[in-house]
Amino acid sequence: MSTSAPAVGSAPLLEVRALQKSYASRGPLGTRRPVSAARDVGFTLRRGEAVALVGESGSGKSTIARLVLRLEQPDGGEILWSGDDVLRREPHQASLGYRGRVQMVFQDPFGSLNPVHRVEHHLIRPLLRHAKRTSRGGVVLNNAAAARPRALELLRTVGLEPAEDFLRRYPHELSGGQRQRVAIARALAVEPELLVADEPTSMLDVSIRMGVLNLLAKLKRERGLAILLITHDLASARYLADRVLVLYRGRLVEDGPSDEVVNSPVHPYSQALLAAIADSSQAGSSRQERPRPAATAEAHSGCPFASRCPQRFDACLTSDPAPRRHDNRLVRCHLYPATAPGDQG
Repeated sequence: MSTSAPAVGSAPLLEVRALQKSYASRGPLGTRRPVSAARDVGFTLRRGEAVALVGESGSGKSTIARLVLRLEQPDGGEILWSGDDVLRREPHQASLGYRGRVQMVFQDPFGSLNPVHRVEHHLIRPLLRHAKRTSRGGVVLNNAAAARPRALELLRTVGLEPAEDFLRRYPHELSGGQRQRVAIARALAVEPELLVADEPTSMLDVSIRMGVLNLLAKLKRERGLAILLITHDLASARYLADRVLVLYRGRLVEDGPSDEVVNSPVHPYSQALLAAIADSSQAGSSRQERPRPAATAEAHSGCPFASRCPQRFDACLTSDPAPRRHDNRLVRCHLYPATAPGDQG
């Protein structure tokens, strides 16, 4: 599924087509059965655009992030970078050039930084590994002394000053928000075009989450950085992302502008996600807990959400809906009339 992006760039920077990934799950009698983590996943991402993948735990969000990063190999599908099929060009593992263009910010800022090394090490190492040039003078950074000014500049970029002081610190001497800013600075060291942020604020105090989101928004706006945000938090998705993709059991079920998806979701699963957030904010509410998706074998027919959907009817149990356009978004649901393939955008 994909939909029209804002006017932030011409051709897509990243285009994912029919991405597939499944794992083997051991059943109660020792039998192994496939569980889809990504099923027919497709979307586009342009320069200067932020796209949020939203879904509950186990929906496949982080798997899709790892596939885009080339940390795992998909079972099928295509990953196009500026129109170039990187899976065909680099079939076994990603090149250093691709890893320089696509960087990740992990969920746990403490776990992603080596505790025995100072901040200086975490920033200078990628600079030397990728032999990045400074923005002034075109000098190749081939030793730690040459790379140090660039490391200081990176710390200032993410709002850590005095930079000299932070450069000498160890990760345990930083707060959670400061560690995450160091992780962002490390990702920026190789001058990526796409930043994959996997729940970047979920382990931070509520009071400092907005600062990290504001930093990401600033990088998107001022540097034209594309961002793929992995989150279960619809509020963060609406704040940072231009578009929201709702994921259920490895399948994209809704794709549209963030304000529209969050304010008026059209897929029953998207509606359930929003209702759960609203219910959880009401103290003493007698809300009914939504069943979580179990790790079961994939159904061979019908909508994957049918067993949990309060609006299902006969077609939902026998036919898996193709994506169809509804207003300004795409949705996989029999509640809306089907559209011709050429009308899907």
